[in-house]
Amino acid sequence: MNITERLIKLEQIQQSMLEEITALKMLAYKLEEENERLRRELCSYTDEDKANVEANVKKIQGQGYDNLARLYEDGFHICHLHFGQSRQGDCLFCMGFLRSF
Repeated sequence: MNITERLIKLEQIQQSMLEEITALKMLAYKLEEENERLRRELCSYTDEDKANVEANVKKIQGQGYDNLARLYEDGFHICHLHFGQSRQGDCLFCMGFLRSF
């Protein structure tokens, strides 16, 4: 095999490799697009989902406030300074905390 034939064969191999690289790049591009679409889909939520979450938050916050008010009425501090300790009389910090809701 002479030099020209070997160069032609080498050129054909190189062309084949370039075609394979191009095909792999296109596949990688499609996979990246699909991955991005799936990420957006995972992170998306409907207005109904948002409304349900907000309703649950309000319910939980209401229950938390009720529980703290009950603790205070039962004679315990709910302020951060003396939380859970028995109290004698009213506590301005606790009362301020309850009023902040």
